[in-house]
Amino acid sequence: MALAHDAAMGRFDFWKGALLTAVVAGVGLIIGRFTVRLLVRPLEQFREGLAAVREGRLTPIPVNRTSDEMAFLGESFNRMIEQLSASQQEVRRHQELLEQRIRERTEALEVAMKRALAASEAKSEFLANVSHELRTPMSGLLGMLDILLDGDLRAEQRDQVETAQNCANSLLALLNDILDHSKIEAGKMILEQIPFDPRGLLEECVKALAGQARKKGIEVRCELGDDVPASAVGDPLRIRQIVNNLLNNAVKFTERGWVRLAASAQAGDDGVTLTIAVEDTGVGIPEEKLGTIFEKFTQADGSTSRRYGGTGLGLAITQRLVTMHGGRIEVESEAGRGATFRVTVLLGKAGSTAAAQGAEPRLRSQGSLQVLVVEDNLVNQRVITALLKKNGYAFTVACNGVEALAALEQGEFGLVLMDVQMPVMDGLEATRRIRQRARWRHLPVVAMTAHAMTGDRDRCLQSGMNAYLAKPVNAAQLMGMVDSYLRMSTAQPLPLREPKAKAPTPINEKLAAQRLGSHPALLQGMQQLFLEFAPEQVQRLKLAAGRRDTGALEREAGQVRTAAEHISATQVEKCASEIAAAAAVGRLEQVQADIGRLEQELTRLSDRVAGQATGEPSTATAGD
Repeated sequence: MALAHDAAMGRFDFWKGALLTAVVAGVGLIIGRFTVRLLVRPLEQFREGLAAVREGRLTPIPVNRTSDEMAFLGESFNRMIEQLSASQQEVRRHQELLEQRIRERTEALEVAMKRALAASEAKSEFLANVSHELRTPMSGLLGMLDILLDGDLRAEQRDQVETAQNCANSLLALLNDILDHSKIEAGKMILEQIPFDPRGLLEECVKALAGQARKKGIEVRCELGDDVPASAVGDPLRIRQIVNNLLNNAVKFTERGWVRLAASAQAGDDGVTLTIAVEDTGVGIPEEKLGTIFEKFTQADGSTSRRYGGTGLGLAITQRLVTMHGGRIEVESEAGRGATFRVTVLLGKAGSTAAAQGAEPRLRSQGSLQVLVVEDNLVNQRVITALLKKNGYAFTVACNGVEALAALEQGEFGLVLMDVQMPVMDGLEATRRIRQRARWRHLPVVAMTAHAMTGDRDRCLQSGMNAYLAKPVNAAQLMGMVDSYLRMSTAQPLPLREPKAKAPTPINEKLAAQRLGSHPALLQGMQQLFLEFAPEQVQRLKLAAGRRDTGALEREAGQVRTAAEHISATQVEKCASEIAAAAAVGRLEQVQADIGRLEQELTRLSDRVAGQATGEPSTATAGD
């Protein structure tokens, strides 16, 4: 105002105006800095704090203690930062704990897997040893009893020998039940598919039980329908086991009256459905027990095992065998009024006799009737040679594979009966050496071994043997085998093996490394576990193909494909995918061929996994 008045009066002082202007500018600058410090700087710090949080840096921002809204906002932001930081640390601790637990669980799983595999191997080895160690003396015992019964015995002696024979057969049946149950539980029982005579088999089963039933005063009836075929394809050993189990139970639990076996069949495009009914007038089964009689180690009454004997495995095994045949088992019973067991199984249609046998029977010369018996057990030697002598065959005995090769060099033989487990040189190696010589390449070699576990038959045949008999060998079965090769032999020369083309590796190692590269032991354990159950899965595929059940084929093949994918078995996975695809469009002939290729790939996979376990090159990798 003073400056304005002086200017109006014409007395304006320049220096006074400059000073006043400088004062005003200074005041304005002070006000501006204060405003920036009070408002703009906190906002800038808040923006930088938000940017840091967005980038993952939980750093508190500086806060001016002005007690205004900006200070409150800054303090609230810093508290949020502290809470986020605490939460993040908690999450990190939980993550570290989870990772530690995962590592511990993975290590524990690997240990458990190794223990399970070791237990499985120990169990298989134990069963193999039990099978061999028990079957070997049982073979000698039963053989000697058969020889005694064929001789001249007084009535009292014959009764005593028959009692001993019955006890030995009961012990053998118990042994077979335990081993069969163990094989079924492990998924290692595989059904054969060979031509046989269902009518003759059923009649033989009834005849075999007739003597036992007659002693109890029980009538045994056999009623076979005209539609029951005289030829079909299946596993006669297991069919016989099913029927014998049912007939044995019927006779065992019947004190008076009768036991009847009735059978009928219905032919279809997918095979023959055989229905077998075993009916008795025995003690029957209470209604409340019908649901449990097929459970293992179970019988209808706690006193049953004390009164009638048995382990309670028979019906459990029978049910599993029936299921493996794609059939079912049913029971109708009432306490005190007997029981009826009804079984249906699916069999394949047999081709012509010539096709099944491959050639017309041809007689061998009399000079070829000499048999080479290769057996290290003295009792078994005596049994086998006594049977051969009784039936008019000449024989030579060798105690191991080396002696067998020497005997073959010195004489002419029409047949070799070869034990498998022997000292010096076992039967498998001896047979391989026999097949290496041109003069012996077509000489029939029949395995006789107390090893009766899964894979034993295949190992015998792969070594070059023509057939396989499990001990204890039935006298009629043995002589039937000898007669078939020496008197009316249908044996054909063994085909020469063609060199195999280079095949893709059964395991995609690169893919396996990506999936479980840091846990090779776990991967190998998974592969071995897959191979444990593969035979049963293949069997279900075959049964589904036999029934022409495309839905079951797709489902089972899908399960195999998924399991194979987990272990990077790409070739098995491919075969399973092709089976599912062929089944989806109804190409069942293609399905059958693909199942055969699947079995080949499973064999290659098994060889590869076995080679990895032992550190030795396997046949599956030799051509890869």
